[in-house]
Amino acid sequence: MTDRPTAPDPRPPHPAPDATPDLSSRDPDWWRQAVVYQIYPRSFADADGDGLGDLRGITRRLTHLSALGVDALWLSPFYPSELADGGYDVADPRDVDPRLGTLDDFDALVREAHRLGLKVIVDIVPNHTSHQHVWFQEALRSGPGSPARDRYVFRDGRGGSGELPPTDWQSVFGGSAWQRVPDGQWYLHLFAAEQPDLNWDHPDVREDFRTTLRFWSDRGVDGFRVDVAHALTKDLEEPLRDLGDHAAGGETALVDFAPGTHPFYDRDETHEIYRDWRKIFDTYTPPRTAVAEAWVPGARRALYARPDELGQAFNFEYLEAAWDADELRQVITDSLATALAAGASATWVLSNHDVVRHASRLMLPPGTDTNAWLLSGGSAPAVDLEAGLRRARAATLLMLALPGSAYVYQGEELGLPEVADLPTSVLQDPIWEQTGHVRKGRDGCRVPLPWTTAGPSYGFGANGAWLPQPPSFAAYAVEAQDGAEGSTLELYRTALRLRRRLIDGETLSWAEETPEGVLQFDRGDGWRCVANLSGAPVPLPAGEVALTSAPLSGGHLPPDTTVWLTR
Repeated sequence: MTDRPTAPDPRPPHPAPDATPDLSSRDPDWWRQAVVYQIYPRSFADADGDGLGDLRGITRRLTHLSALGVDALWLSPFYPSELADGGYDVADPRDVDPRLGTLDDFDALVREAHRLGLKVIVDIVPNHTSHQHVWFQEALRSGPGSPARDRYVFRDGRGGSGELPPTDWQSVFGGSAWQRVPDGQWYLHLFAAEQPDLNWDHPDVREDFRTTLRFWSDRGVDGFRVDVAHALTKDLEEPLRDLGDHAAGGETALVDFAPGTHPFYDRDETHEIYRDWRKIFDTYTPPRTAVAEAWVPGARRALYARPDELGQAFNFEYLEAAWDADELRQVITDSLATALAAGASATWVLSNHDVVRHASRLMLPPGTDTNAWLLSGGSAPAVDLEAGLRRARAATLLMLALPGSAYVYQGEELGLPEVADLPTSVLQDPIWEQTGHVRKGRDGCRVPLPWTTAGPSYGFGANGAWLPQPPSFAAYAVEAQDGAEGSTLELYRTALRLRRRLIDGETLSWAEETPEGVLQFDRGDGWRCVANLSGAPVPLPAGEVALTSAPLSGGHLPPDTTVWLTR
């Protein structure tokens, strides 16, 4: 990789917290109530000035995470990829994309993270590979009926000359889930055509992923986030089934199928794979952790989180819930019950690399089509940024008070809104092209972070950034918020410091009587969270104010405000 000028070392002035978490082998359950910070590597920090974030950039900014007070960082894919799906099209799962660094750079990142008391979680993408993967290239060369093709899902087409796809299955990104190759056969891709699905009935596939898990675990990785964890195994018995109205898949498509019987989602035999993986995880001290991205109903999601499988599964109901006290209370109650049934801890998330940032999303009227909103450039309806940030801060304190693990997406600690007005000429997400310019995609939440208030990329790197940052990012920069009383960055730092001290057990108890639109619960001995989601101030319950998301007013809790109280 060509050396480029490096930006000045941007270490924040705040030292790492004095009370760093015990993430040693003495605490194998560190993940149960951890705060995990998601890094989208291409948008976090650019050390070599090429406009693309990289591993050395991440390493140089790790003191930001230790000062923030998180327990672990999760790296979205950094593997060799042509970026047909933002890095989730993996050409080699045991290497680093040369644009992002080297394996030596990765090792240095892990060493520095561990020195700072941070665990490292990496993404693993088992449902598919890139079409550039050596296996798929071999499959194309080898032709129909070859052993190489059996590692993927190849089928003859229908119609007089095989000109029609084998089934009516649809890609998540739009269009048929089948792509024809020059010799006439078709291969399955539940996502982009550049992401052929693997055949998990093949022993080579299973053994190769065992090798990958050991490869990264041996390099010091502490856990794995499993992409599309519910889609690995498929019913490939002939004839393959058409799905009619449910061809597009997704959670709603599971409703009319007996649990575990959908042709390619959430099949029962998938759990055999994760029980096998758990045996590998448990050979390490402490055992490696894992969290499933499984878009399935709660009762089914609990299966992935069982102790003999991955141990934890993402709960997206909290992210998808409206800003409504009754709905959120039900989501929280159900999520805690689901986690308890699995022997796991709950997970909570407000934003990630695939959704509109919550500082904007929470201000959209219920039922808003977020894609239509993005296509309008964020103008229909317009979002009040100040009100959105107020609501986002309240939602954050509510989330961080809940029992379980919280996942924080890069930049939310700065209060970043969605960049909804990116011109279509700069869009990078393949969804834009693959849907024929119908869906704008996810670039608006992936715009590189602002670290300084000035410079060609606001401190992201020495030059520009791969997606344009709006001028408004200067006010959100780390430099602008560091040490500033009342800033969102300082709110996160204070909340995470207090959270570590106040956490006691994995349960909560709801207050029996609260004003309409208010959520109130107690955690452990003497820690209370009160969130006012209504449109009017409510009396503040008794207790000493430990932290509030917005200023209080005359003994009342204002609308869109959360407070932590101690007794």
